[in-house]
Amino acid sequence: MNLPTPAELGFSMPAEWRPHARTWMAFPTPNDTFGTDPADGGDLDVARRAWATVADTIVRHEPVTLIVNIGETETARRYVSPAVEIVERPLNDAWMRDIGPTFLIDGNGGLAAADWVFNGWGAQSWASWDHDQLIAEQITGLTGARRFASRLVNEGGGIHVDGEGTVLVTETVQLDPGRNPGWTREQVEQELHAHLGTRKAIWLPRGLTRDYDEFGTRGHVDIVAAFLRPGLIAVHSQPDPAHPDHEIGKEIAALLRSSTDAHGRPLEVVELAAPTVLHDDAGEPVDYSYINHYLANGSVVLCAFDDPRDQAAAEVFAKVFPERKVELVDARPIFANGGGIHCITQQQPLAC
Repeated sequence: MNLPTPAELGFSMPAEWRPHARTWMAFPTPNDTFGTDPADGGDLDVARRAWATVADTIVRHEPVTLIVNIGETETARRYVSPAVEIVERPLNDAWMRDIGPTFLIDGNGGLAAADWVFNGWGAQSWASWDHDQLIAEQITGLTGARRFASRLVNEGGGIHVDGEGTVLVTETVQLDPGRNPGWTREQVEQELHAHLGTRKAIWLPRGLTRDYDEFGTRGHVDIVAAFLRPGLIAVHSQPDPAHPDHEIGKEIAALLRSSTDAHGRPLEVVELAAPTVLHDDAGEPVDYSYINHYLANGSVVLCAFDDPRDQAAAEVFAKVFPERKVELVDARPIFANGGGIHCITQQQPLAC
């Protein structure tokens, strides 16, 4: 007996700019990514301060619930605003976009969630996910949403929707042998559409170069392209030909300009120039990107890099979202650990 899919029951993933009930985040845990000593004032402390700044920015606009590891409520409370709700659950890492549920609504007050299989970004050797693979189900239970378990290994950072039937994906994530060995494009699309309520998938060939390093995600879409409204999409642009993302950005922008959405509308593309800095302290190319923003109620929480191009990016978002306050938050400590502001947040839409 085949159970009905979310789409068959009228559920779909709304666009991020739709009203939220709250934002979910996770508190950085001692691990190989952040460091293991919470008291040395080193990388773990820096990460926790960066995550807390994001949480404190968002909570001025909508409720925020922070999942913290068992026994760390008192520690987390020293970092975040009293307005941030704290809930303890076992955690491995702190990338809520990827480990949390993808929330769905039916337009009639119903709330549901797609619970993808999480396996440490393709069973990467450094990753642990025995706790994180359960977070989506646990959060779904906390919200009272109806849970739909998918067979697809996927993360929230690997998809982006326009809320009108179109989803962006990358070939190197959903078709990754470490995630979904043997799956075809058609099988992936069928599973995505069934759980997201989408009808058309636009496949990008890959993500940014740095995302294929040892601690990368192998090509998450939410750092390279994102819908700003139906028919309008922002794309990461690297103006410097010396940077390996220069050609990638050009290729993706051209592909999207030749694409149509689920309604057959040609896509309008706005290119967001990357910050001027090209390399990190180790001489590796950075993947600093303004694409990895977060839309909270009444605000745009935008990655900042203490860079001359921060303001230009802010002006683009202010023009697209004139009713929202654009808030620049230093994202360099987050990117140093492998992601951005979008990667550490997960929206729960208002079910109405």
